Amino acid sequence: MKIREYHKYLRNSYRKNKKTFVFYTVLRILVLLTLIRCIFTGNYQSAMLCILSLLLFLVPAFLQDKMSLTIPPTFQAIIFGFIFAAEILGEVNHYYVKIHAWDTMLHTMNGFLCAAVGFSLIYLLNKGSENVSLSPFYLTLVAFCFSMTVGVVWEFFEFSMDQFFLLDMQKDFVVQEFGSVALDPANIGTPIKVSEITDTVIHTASGEAYTIEGGYLDIGILDTMKDLLVNLLGAVAFSIIGYSTLKFSRSSKVADSLIIKRKHRPQNM
Repeated sequence: MKIREYHKYLRNSYRKNKKTFVFYTVLRILVLLTLIRCIFTGNYQSAMLCILSLLLFLVPAFLQDKMSLTIPPTFQAIIFGFIFAAEILGEVNHYYVKIHAWDTMLHTMNGFLCAAVGFSLIYLLNKGSENVSLSPFYLTLVAFCFSMTVGVVWEFFEFSMDQFFLLDMQKDFVVQEFGSVALDPANIGTPIKVSEITDTVIHTASGEAYTIEGGYLDIGILDTMKDLLVNLLGAVAFSIIGYSTLKFSRSSKVADSLIIKRKHRPQNM
């Protein structure tokens, strides 16, 4: 199948659900407009993020075709929204900086989505094998652990980018107090508490000085723990949905719209 024909197939696969297709089309147009803007303003790094977003939009249909899966339209729409919010709004339009809770919202959604993916992977294994019969609790536990593992690996990635390229992906927080054993004059591990910090001044070897108004600059620790915490909340939210669906053998609209299932591969593809 030629690239153009395959792209047409992926696009047409979204037409099966009108609402999802409209949502996908609107987001795609917005990304294309943003791409044009970035090219005209010479912001080629953001232009590459736009191209990446367009490619990521095709991933759900690609997986459905190659792995013979059925990804519910609602789940696809959530994925599209997550990609657009993270790459276009967050990175290109700087919502991570402009809106304080933007990063928190996306990490919560990431925990929810990853738990859904982890749950679906084990669910497919459990349903497709005669030799495997896993309990609802075990399936839910694996989904939860999968989501948390993805969250931790992502924090490793952010930490690496900050250490090697100084990108500040783990955003800083200004705090007014902290405790540190490094300030203990006796050097016996007693944490010295420093509180009511009004400002700090940073001096560099080149003679530059930076003043942090309102307190002390925490380098990424609070942001990392906050991200993992909200990832946990998202994972727990989906785990409750998945466990309830399996435990009580009760199909619900919420579960049906989030759980990936196996489909029969079309004969003509």
